[in-house]
Formats: sequence, structure tokens, C-alpha cells
Amino acid sequence: MSSVKPPDAPDPDGLVLAGVDRSDPMALHDQVAAEVRRAIADGEAGPGDRIPQAKDLAAVLDVNTNTVLRALRVLRDEGLIELGRGRAIVVAGTPERGAVVARLKEFVDFARSQGYRREELLAMMESLS
Repeated sequence: MSSVKPPDAPDPDGLVLAGVDRSDPMALHDQVAAEVRRAIADGEAGPGDRIPQAKDLAAVLDVNTNTVLRALRVLRDEGLIELGRGRAIVVAGTPERGAVVARLKEFVDFARSQGYRREELLAMMESLS
């Protein structure tokens, strides 16, 4: 299983996370999600690799475990990670896939706010291919 290290103790076999900036107006869970995204983009973990448990990430980043869990749910919703049974966290996709999923979610939210139903959206997408 991968380990997680603060930036002053790099480990070629684990994630190197820079931490959070409490003076930054960005929410802490968004900062945590951004750090994990960056680590995956930098190749510190790839599809199929397990990443450390939330409590270990929280300890290294000096944040509450619930903050990390919230960040992990964001990354799961983007399709970047899968939260398995127990405490397994596995990289599911690439940052590029995560970006596409995030944009698609924005699109679906926008379309629904305009009154479109799921079936109508699917039909529109199929007509584009």
C-alpha cells in the first residue's frame, strides 16, 4: 500500500502532499482534493493504485479526517478515485478523465436548471456523435 509523506520527507513509493494553507480562502476540503489530484497528475499514483487511508492523509495534512473524507467524496464524484469496502481508496482514472467528469456534471446541473430531463440530455448527446 502506498504511504503518504509531507514534502520535507519525499518517498518515491508514496504520495507527497504539500499540505493546506489555512489563510487561503479556498475551502480546506477543496485544497486537500487539489493536492491529491496534483499527486495523481504527477504520477505518484496511477489507475489501480491504492492510496493511503483518510486518517493517514489527515494526519500528514494536519486536518480533520472529516475534511479528508469530504475531499475524497469530491474526487470520487469526479471519477478520479473509488472508495472501496472498508477503507480501501483506489485511483480509478486520470486527471483528464476527472476534468471531463467535472465538466459533464456542470453541464448536467446547468441543463437541469433549464428544465431538461435525463432522457432529453442523453438524446442530445447521442445526436452529437
